[in-house]
Amino acid sequence: MNPWNILYRGSLSSCNYSCDYCPFAKTTNSLVELQKDRMELERFAAWVEAQQRQVGILITPWGEALVHRYYREMMTRLSHLPNVSRIAIQTNLSAPIDDFTEANRTTLALWTTFHPSQISVAQFITRCRQLDSAKIRYSVGVVGLREHFDSIEELRKLLRPEVYLWINAFKRESNYYQPPEINRLQAVDPYFHWNLQRHPSANRPCHAGETTFTVDGSGDARRCHFLPGPIGNIYDSHFADCLKPRLCSAATCGCHIGYIHRPESKLDELYGAGLLERIPSHWPEVVREFSAG
Repeated sequence: MNPWNILYRGSLSSCNYSCDYCPFAKTTNSLVELQKDRMELERFAAWVEAQQRQVGILITPWGEALVHRYYREMMTRLSHLPNVSRIAIQTNLSAPIDDFTEANRTTLALWTTFHPSQISVAQFITRCRQLDSAKIRYSVGVVGLREHFDSIEELRKLLRPEVYLWINAFKRESNYYQPPEINRLQAVDPYFHWNLQRHPSANRPCHAGETTFTVDGSGDARRCHFLPGPIGNIYDSHFADCLKPRLCSAATCGCHIGYIHRPESKLDELYGAGLLERIPSHWPEVVREFSAG
């Protein structure tokens, strides 16, 4: 059986940060809503435990999930399952990590994001040092806004060389970057060019809907976060029959968690086992040139 890569997103929709580019900034969920989200996560975890095949999981919440202990505890639990090759989550790194002391470090990983308007470089580096001490694998990312260039470069200098710092391009404005600015960001993240563009994807092969898919709190599965139509429900006993090769129906793909699954990009070769947490397999050694052509 082919392994599956699963992007899980429950009904949580709250965050403790107030980034001006995020619709979930400083939002809160009610106790009832959090109880629902917890029940959804517990049901998903039980389903994962029952699977006979290998699965990798990236939790991609609308907001910040690790501030809720039940996410930290569930990730620790899943990290020890023999059929789970990876359990990772996107996080702003503001939550305590004490609950990960018992986690399987081979399986657990964090996709962390630095938000310069919410936390200083020094404070964020302190949090990274805690991950280093706990021997937790992680990547660090930031949106490449022009006003944050200095902070991005400072962060790169202070992070351990073994930690990959990726940059998401700011695409809300066309032609936002000038060539010298692209070069500046490329010096920090040599793979920045992949995120700088929207890749033509209509009628092109993609593993989404075949070996990778998204799951929401109700169990509905979709090919990816950017194609809204459900293809099935994981709690259906015949769910595996819903997965098959498909051509992409979107005109373009501009998000990392989307275009990494396009076979023609060969980014699975670049990231290897670190595909879900966004850690290149040979970082910081660059052993092969990948072009965006």
